[in-house]
Amino acid sequence: MSDVDTKALDRLLQQAFDTASKLYKERGFQRRVGFGKRPALVSVDLANAWTRPGNPFTCDQEKMDNEIIPGMQKLLKHFRANKLPVVHVTTAYEITDRNADFTDMGLWHDKIPVEVVDIKNTELWAIDSRIAPIPGEYTLLKKRASSFHGTELAGILRANNVDTIVVTGVTACACVRQTICDGIADGFRTIAAREAIGDRVPGAVAWNLFDIDAKFGDVESVNDICKKLDQIGSQNRA
Repeated sequence: MSDVDTKALDRLLQQAFDTASKLYKERGFQRRVGFGKRPALVSVDLANAWTRPGNPFTCDQEKMDNEIIPGMQKLLKHFRANKLPVVHVTTAYEITDRNADFTDMGLWHDKIPVEVVDIKNTELWAIDSRIAPIPGEYTLLKKRASSFHGTELAGILRANNVDTIVVTGVTACACVRQTICDGIADGFRTIAAREAIGDRVPGAVAWNLFDIDAKFGDVESVNDICKKLDQIGSQNRA
């Protein structure tokens, strides 16, 4: 899709969202869940198979390099400075033979090429070096769209007294969205970092962030999130 088409699509979506926002607000949607006392950063699938070119899962590279990675770098700086938890989530599979009698891919390989993310190819599922984990941060391996499904994420968060998750990553329409939906269902306040969420398809990010903000979490700018993290950090140090 050309730049002109993409801009036209963005304008059409914004017009539709403005109309829908009025309807939603009249009906009591788009309330604010807000921050609690202890947020954690949950970064979803910002690993090389998604952040770098040349893979079936590669996402919009312009947005990745100019918005998502810089946004993540800023968020990491503020989470780390305020000594708040960080979880990096990635995806890989041990049994990638689609004809095997048993595989950890489940049925997902019948829809998308998850078999390319072989756990033996560590470079593919390693977190992008530009936002690499540091000691004290946790890297979680998932098998499904949601970072909560079949993983220890909820237990880790609760054990560290986390009541709020700031979610970043890809893709907006699948793994990010499912993580946010499961997060609020599990009792965590859910914040989506607007500039640090991406996808492969034009319009997918805008639509999903609008819908998430209406029903499942608060979509906030990276700058506003960082200001809130600093406020929480100051309160914790007082």
